[in-house]
Amino acid sequence: MNAPLHSTMLDLGDVARARAPQLHDAPALHPGERAVAIATWQGRMGNEHASAKVFEALAEQARAAGLTAATVATLEQFRGEELRHGELCAAAAVALGGEAVVDLGARAQVPWHRDVDPLEGLLRNVLSISCLSETVAVALIASERLETGPAALQETLRSILADEVGHARFGWALLDQLTPRIGPARAARLDAWLRLAFGHVEAHELRELAAGPSPSRAATDVGVCDGDQARRLFYDTVRDVIVPGLERRGLRAGWAWAHRVVPGG
Repeated sequence: MNAPLHSTMLDLGDVARARAPQLHDAPALHPGERAVAIATWQGRMGNEHASAKVFEALAEQARAAGLTAATVATLEQFRGEELRHGELCAAAAVALGGEAVVDLGARAQVPWHRDVDPLEGLLRNVLSISCLSETVAVALIASERLETGPAALQETLRSILADEVGHARFGWALLDQLTPRIGPARAARLDAWLRLAFGHVEAHELRELAAGPSPSRAATDVGVCDGDQARRLFYDTVRDVIVPGLERRGLRAGWAWAHRVVPGG
């Protein structure tokens, strides 16, 4: 679906050490639990940094599609918020005794969808990024925050969650704004494309949310999620929030979800 980029290392050590909170109220962790917790926050750090690139590209696409300067500025603001999230996650990794370094891996570019006009290409990405991925992120982070114990980590997740809610709401509101310009032909093409988008977000979340034994209470207290529980929440969010929301806006989301296309399948 997307073209790969070269692998790069992200190092936010300086800013993370300057902002690392004191976790006096954190539970005692075994070395294995600590390692998993550090890796969790490092992974979030990389994902947030990648999300900044996503919104940077989306701002360029909005500009090309002729959307207002205010809309473009909002997307550029989201880019800054995602970079801040990455710094907060890096600080959490350092506070737990780790390094603020992560391999970003072969990240994917945001597609321009040059097979359709700029507005339709933008709509595809707004659906994928805000209505699907960011809406899922809101549900997952809200759940993680309820499980987290130390006040500083709760505040980190609260701050990130507030922004992610805004990112998701923006996409749904923009879809409402653009719905009168979609028309039957575009809607049919978007329905077909949603099959790919649903398959892509499902594959991504299943990679990120590893199934297996539930983590200890001490581990979940410092931000390690229960993969099986998170997977159930993902599917609930798609079926109970995303699909009905898109259906109300005239898209055949239920059909697209039922006939989603698994990447590489």
